[in-house]
Amino acid sequence: MKFQNIVLCTGIKESKGDYEGRPFSSTTFHLIVDVAENSSGRSIGAVTRPFKFGDASEFDKWAHLAKSWPAAGLPCIADFDIVAGAGNDSKLTLLGIKPAPAPAKAA
Repeated sequence: MKFQNIVLCTGIKESKGDYEGRPFSSTTFHLIVDVAENSSGRSIGAVTRPFKFGDASEFDKWAHLAKSWPAAGLPCIADFDIVAGAGNDSKLTLLGIKPAPAPAKAA
C-alpha cells in the first residue's frame, strides 16, 4: 500500500565508494518515526530510522540546505510503500522525499 506523509528529516548521509572492488552509491535519510510496541513491552515517543533512497547524487539535491538545517529536523513530504512480510512483520520503503513547502506567512 502506497501512502504519503509529512515527516521530520533529522539528517541526510551520502555513501559512495568501492568495497572489495564493488562500487556502491546511496543516500540515507534519517526520519523520525513512532516507536513501535512489541511483545516485550510498551513504548512512548519517537526515534530516527534510516531509509535509503536513490544513489549518492540524491544528496546533491539537498546540499544547499547544509548551513540552514534546523536542529529539530526539516519537515518533508515522503512517499512510502508498506508491504506485508513474514509473520506479522511489515516492510516500509521510502519511494520519494522532498522538503515540505514553507507555511504561508500571516499578513
